[in-house]
Order: sequence, then C-alpha cells, then structure tokens
Amino acid sequence: MRLPFSRLVPLLAGWMLSLPSAAAPPGAERPLPPAVATALAQAKVPRDAVAFLVQPLDDTAPRLAHRVDAAMNPASVMKMVTTLAALDQLGPGFTWKTRFYADGPVADGVLHGNLYIEGGGDPKLVLERVDSAFRTLQAAGVRQVRGDMVLDNSIFDVPTHDPAAFDNEPLRPYNVAPDGLLVNFKALILRFTPQADGTALVTSEPPLTGVVVPDAVPLARNQACGDWRSALQADFSDPNAVHLQGDYPARCGERDWTVAYVEPSSYAQRALLALFRAAGGQLDGSARQGRRPANARLLLEAPSLPLAEVIADVNKRSNNVMAQQLLLTLAAQRRLPARMEDGREAIAAWWRRFVGSATPGPLLENGAGLSRDERISASALARMLARASRHAEAATYLQSLSLAGVDGTTERMRERGLTHVVGNAWLKTGSLRDVASVAGYVRGRSGQRYVVVAMINHANALSARPALDSLLEWAAEDDR
Repeated sequence: MRLPFSRLVPLLAGWMLSLPSAAAPPGAERPLPPAVATALAQAKVPRDAVAFLVQPLDDTAPRLAHRVDAAMNPASVMKMVTTLAALDQLGPGFTWKTRFYADGPVADGVLHGNLYIEGGGDPKLVLERVDSAFRTLQAAGVRQVRGDMVLDNSIFDVPTHDPAAFDNEPLRPYNVAPDGLLVNFKALILRFTPQADGTALVTSEPPLTGVVVPDAVPLARNQACGDWRSALQADFSDPNAVHLQGDYPARCGERDWTVAYVEPSSYAQRALLALFRAAGGQLDGSARQGRRPANARLLLEAPSLPLAEVIADVNKRSNNVMAQQLLLTLAAQRRLPARMEDGREAIAAWWRRFVGSATPGPLLENGAGLSRDERISASALARMLARASRHAEAATYLQSLSLAGVDGTTERMRERGLTHVVGNAWLKTGSLRDVASVAGYVRGRSGQRYVVVAMINHANALSARPALDSLLEWAAEDDR
C-alpha cells in the first residue's frame, strides 16, 4: 500500500533527522564569521536555526561547517537538484515536442476534421513559439479547420490543483500548476501606458477568447506610484472579464502586471484559439480538451528550446512551474501518464547513482522548493554540487545559475553593497515565508573555488538575509 505524500513527510523527515551524523569535519567548531553572527543576532535568529557550509572544491577541510547534517527546508534552492538530475539524465540538447495531428483529409488549405494539439510537457511554450508553430502549420496547408481544435495534455497526470492552497495567493504566477500542454505559463500580462488624454492605455497578452479587458483606465496625476496595483482596484474573479475600477498613477510610467489566469483549466483553449485566428487561421468549431485518437495523422512536430536553456530559466529566474515540468518529464521517462510520485522516485534513483547511497537524498514534494515539507542537508547538497563540478556538462550547469550582481535573482547584490562576491559566484537563491537560502559556487580572491550552502529556517529568516550576503562576501574574500 502506498502512503499519500502528506503522511510520508513526517516519516521521512524524521528518518533523515535521525540518521547518524558524520564525524564533525575540521572547522565545524569554528565561530561564525563576525559579520554573519552580527546579522543573525540583529534579525534575532538563533544559531540552531541555520546551516552553513563553505567547502573548497579541492576536498580540503571546510572553512566553515555549522549544522551541516541537519535536514533543512531549502526553498527554491531545491531547484538545483531537479535541474542537475534533468541535465544528467536527459542531456543539454533534450527537447520536448508539441505535436499537431489531423483526423481528416486536408485539401485546398482546409482540414476536413479536427485539429489535435498534443502537449509533450514543454516547460516554455510561450506566445512567440505558439505563433511560429501555427504559421508553419498554415504554410503547410492547414489554414481552415472544419472541425474542433482538440487539446491533449494527457502526458502528465496532475491532480486537481488549488492555486490558493500554498499561501492564499491564487493569482501569483508562481502558484500555477504544471500541465502537459502548458501554454505561456497560464499567465495574463496587463500593460499600462500613460497617455496625454488623461488615461492609461491598457493592453493585454495573450489574447484570450471570450475575455474582455478594458481599453483604458483614468490617470491619477498627483498620486505617488507606491502600491499602484491596489490603486487599480482590480477584480480578476470573472473568467470572462478583467474589471479595473480604480485609476493608474501617472508617475509610474509604463508598467506590466502579470497574473495567473483565474480559470486555468480553460486558459489553453482560450489562448490557442485566439492565437490560431490571429495567425490567420479559421476554425469552424470550438477549442476543447480531449485525447488524440490513435489513427490521427501527424501534421507538424514543434520542438521546444533545448534543456540547457530551460534549466537556465529555472535557476536564474527561479521559475516554479518550469521546475515541476522538469520533475514530471523525468517521471515520463519511466511511465505514462507521468505523476509527481514517479518524478520523486526518478530523482531518488538518480541520487543514489550520482551522489551515492551513503548520502541521504533530498525529501521532495514537487522539486521546485515551493513547499513547506521539502528537506535536504547542507552536506548532501554540497556533495551533489562538488560532483556536478566534475560532470561533463559542468559548464552548462554553472551557466544556468545566477551570476552574482549580474543576472537572475542575485542581480541586485551590487546594489546591496557587496563587492568581492560580485562576478565571482554562481548561485541559486531561495525564499519562503520562513526560509532564506543560497547555494552554489564561489571563486575566492586567492583563486580557490568553494561550494557554499547556507539555509535559514526561522520565522525571521527573511530579515536575516544580510547574514547570507555576509557569508558569501567572507567566502570570496579568502586572501585575508
């Protein structure tokens, strides 16, 4: 009998925490660097709520090791595990395929039957690539469909998802559920552009069939930009219309607002139908969910971006739904339809082979870190990162991480006054309500390279993020 994940969590977490600790490595009893200790004290975070490891890649003694075997919630740092597992097992050139089928003949630009669009789990099937596929399809002779557009997302078996369940923020894009036919992250982007006539022009993308968006809203001339979203008094609860009952501060200039569409189950139908027509196609029927029949004829196969580019999006931008698509893709290599449980099993098997069964593996829920239950120890993550540095695709993995002070989630490190670590660290950050974390590789001024893992699990974790900055600076400034 298989236990549900909610029951497995306390059992597995307890198992990880009860594992015998390895002998404390040299450096384990050293005090924390003064700036790190001060930042923790100022945030009122005790030392037993953090785990820190700074380990040279040449396998010499760690410079710092504090609670390295404690099972900690890493937040989005867990994406490092999922992306590395995908890179190792699938390869950097792996692509997902979105396939277009017909169940009737095509003559003189007309498909006499249904058009089937079968999702392959592409994590980044964005508007430009959908438009390109439709134009290619029309150039190949399918300009009118005398039937329905049938969407098949059955490659993944994803349970009904409540986008409010995690943090009661159902319109936040990071709460979007994975999908075998994930179109544009199920997101709606509203753009507000001030005009000379006292209004702000409102444009939206993608076009969604049957959804009405206001053309303009009044400008507030003397209002500070501040919380401009609240000033709009937006109501997204109606699947057929966006209601904006407030105004837009002129001082904001042009701004974008990205929200998760309120009715995700109909997003693909609405978007793909609108995009097909915008590309010049005609559809006599409707867009609906369904399964591709076995005798349907393949018309077009549209490949995704290569996996190397996808993992860079996942790690640099910390994209949650893309990470979950990766986990399900690993599951799909084992059986179909792919389930999260299969993905967790796939990574557990990979961990035993890649890192070793002697090192307790991660406790996964969705592989994205968007979880209160996921756990990993600093020592386990560091061992994985050390092995990754010797992988044939080490450079690809390194380049998928955020370069400190330059791009991704660490771009603003320069603005925070960090100096030594900027341009010398390749990192993944993580944040939840009670978690702050960072992990990756740091190049010291001496030329030594380090694996750095730091996790804070405490109610004041986000206030203690300066401690993580200080730790990274200390690691990079290693010639003093």
